[in-house]
Amino acid sequence: MQLLGSRGSGRAHRGARRRRTLIEYTPEAARQVDALLQHYEERQRGSAARALAAALGAAERKIEHDPAGGLPAPRPYPQLAKPGRKWIKSGRYWIAYNTTSPPVIAGVFFETANIPGRLRPPEPS
Repeated sequence: MQLLGSRGSGRAHRGARRRRTLIEYTPEAARQVDALLQHYEERQRGSAARALAAALGAAERKIEHDPAGGLPAPRPYPQLAKPGRKWIKSGRYWIAYNTTSPPVIAGVFFETANIPGRLRPPEPS
């Protein structure tokens, strides 16, 4: 299956029927959404896939409405705070986004995931 949208970064999650937003997804975030959807599809959990789509839609609207309104990090993981990144809780997911203009969703994690263990280490500079 393919992501909807264009410009190479993944504009929306697949199978979603909703209005287009200005929020883009990084390739990593798009892969995370795809992996979650595949997990749900393999287990025939349509309601979980719909809940993910609803959570992403709500997160996009919150970010569009108030990009500065997120948290510095998920409450269980304060060590994940970094400049230029905010986090919001939407449904059962933690959503990381870059506070660029426009904002870009950079990560999507199920609430009980080991988020620090799923983040890529920073690239050497």
